[in-house]
Amino acid sequence: MIRSSRPGFGALIYFAIAFLLCAYFTFAAVQGDYGLFRRVEISAEAETLRAKLEQMETQIAVMENLTRRLSDNYLDLDLLDQQARSVLGLLRADELVIR
Repeated sequence: MIRSSRPGFGALIYFAIAFLLCAYFTFAAVQGDYGLFRRVEISAEAETLRAKLEQMETQIAVMENLTRRLSDNYLDLDLLDQQARSVLGLLRADELVIR
């Protein structure tokens, strides 16, 4: 009996399956839920959220300052006048309204 020098059909299937598994895991490592692209997206989103957090912290500091200036312990008359004008629409007697 003479054997051929070609590899068997089983070896071909083995290497095809190994190649497909390597391709799948490579794709999952790059494109998957925990892959490289998702990591870059999460990093960009984290930077956006940090910037938004800084902006909100600045707004909170401004609001806390305004609240402190209108508190019982410290009353800023200019701020009180400004708030009365904007919220209640009040005017002084010596002012004119032009529409």
